[in-house]
Amino acid sequence: MLHGILAPHYFLDTRFQMFVSCQRTNQYKPGLAWFCAVPLVVAVALLYAGGFTTSIEAGMAFLDWPLSNGTLNPEGWLEDRDMRAEHSHRLLGMVVGLLTIIMVFWTWRSEERAWLRRLTVLCLAAVILQGIMGGMRVRFDQLNTGAENNLTAQAFVLLHAMGAQIVLCLLVSIALAQSRNWIERAAGLSEPAGLSIRYLGIGTCLLLLLQILLGAIVRHGNAGLALVSFPQSTPNGDWLPTYWNWAVAVNFTHRAGALLVCLAVLAFVAQVWADKNTRQAFGPVALLPLLLLVVQIFLGATLVWTRLNEHSATLHTLTGAFLLASCWMLTFLSFRLPLRGFPPESLAENDPNHSNDPAPASA
Repeated sequence: MLHGILAPHYFLDTRFQMFVSCQRTNQYKPGLAWFCAVPLVVAVALLYAGGFTTSIEAGMAFLDWPLSNGTLNPEGWLEDRDMRAEHSHRLLGMVVGLLTIIMVFWTWRSEERAWLRRLTVLCLAAVILQGIMGGMRVRFDQLNTGAENNLTAQAFVLLHAMGAQIVLCLLVSIALAQSRNWIERAAGLSEPAGLSIRYLGIGTCLLLLLQILLGAIVRHGNAGLALVSFPQSTPNGDWLPTYWNWAVAVNFTHRAGALLVCLAVLAFVAQVWADKNTRQAFGPVALLPLLLLVVQIFLGATLVWTRLNEHSATLHTLTGAFLLASCWMLTFLSFRLPLRGFPPESLAENDPNHSNDPAPASA
């Protein structure tokens, strides 16, 4: 009997049975909640690494993919700045992918909320697709294909840039949904947030995505200095460009888009702050987009004044992603409690002591 208990397969079988018998709950799980924040933090580092790689034009430091010069540890990559930037970006991408796989596995093992389990799978699919887009940007570059132009690779570059924003917002959503504040406190909301806040939040996020796309076109189209003055368009103080070409047009459109983004963010934050329910629920965090907006405008101006300094360019890209993530965070939190007559997740669904009978929304 003792020999059977001490046999290695006994421990393996026991652990397997413990694993598969783990029941899903909708309660707050500290370990999982903190772990879901890890891929988000690493993704921020990945965004910075990707932005810096683009700033120093090191995206084609290696002509192959998924390996770098045929290996995971290319010779001399720590000494050469371009190789170090690009390979670090690739390694961080792998780490985010591995962490997301663990997050999906853990969530499906222990999380009762089906929508959240599906959201983690969607996030993993986005991470995988994001990696593929980055790889295709390398594979279809004209250095590899010998094409007359680089339009195909540039298309993948833009997809890769936008995919990064989607992954970031998905990771933010998952981390919020696993937090104690979401599960036990209904994100601090005493009643459902109004439709105006929800719709304005979605509209602001969509506008920010469009603005980020325009910024990516300016950045990868080498149009950053098509207008050499800021805030005016010309050194003579003209607000409108005195001549037009493709680079000038896309640069000016990006500047005009920044004005629209300012108005949208101001309106969204004002709406959140004016509502007593959301102001008390979100507190000073509701003002975070305003702080990021000011920083982003300053960094945009610095780009022109420093003639595209690589660090300013990288921080401008990163802050734009933070601005989108902060607006999405407030928007996502505003959906925590359903409107009356709507069936999505309610506070009762997250309360383990609450019956399964439907309950009216809080007044």
